[in-house]
Amino acid sequence: MRVVLFGATGMVGRGVLRECLLDERVEAVLAVGRSPVGVSHPKLTEVVTEDLFAIEPITGYDACFFCLGVSSVGVAPEEYERITYQLTLSVARKLPEGTTFVYVSGAGTDSTERGRVRWARVKGATENALARLPLRTFAFRPGYIQPLHGITSKTPLYRVLYRIVMPLYPALRRVLPRMVTTTEDIGRAMLAVAGSGYERPVLENADITALARRDRPAGS
Repeated sequence: MRVVLFGATGMVGRGVLRECLLDERVEAVLAVGRSPVGVSHPKLTEVVTEDLFAIEPITGYDACFFCLGVSSVGVAPEEYERITYQLTLSVARKLPEGTTFVYVSGAGTDSTERGRVRWARVKGATENALARLPLRTFAFRPGYIQPLHGITSKTPLYRVLYRIVMPLYPALRRVLPRMVTTTEDIGRAMLAVAGSGYERPVLENADITALARRDRPAGS
């Protein structure tokens, strides 16, 4: 498959990029973003642009993994909606009909769009709008995500928190298996969805983890 990836410099996106480059089913990856990913690989091509709203229509790819996002903490509501809703839809509308579009949403997303939590309403509105496009759309709703393989968050506070939690992660996964996942599992699950689809358009944390385990090559 041929994959286009948005947000490859972020924590989740870097994990997804790693799995795409390692997977023999993926023959090409196009990373689109505002800054270079800092990785060189025969499969990888990059488009770096300051204005992601102005990108040209994207053709020749089987799936789009949209991992680009921003925390609602400390961000003006209008800016959060512009990035979370408007940019996501702008990109999705530039893909050919039938393309698989996998959107990284979040646990607690409000599909009714009427709840009290603003970020959850905006995420829900984004999921709902994507579902109305002529694409094969899937929304991933991970809970706590543990970065693996040297991947770190771009946010200093989060980097500190992840270092603290890392030794506790095996215990967390045993105690709260439906609430925690990893950057590797998200990448594996995205590739599985792009290849074979899924029975539901919304994948909660437990779905992501279970699908990643089924997709993992034997012996790994």
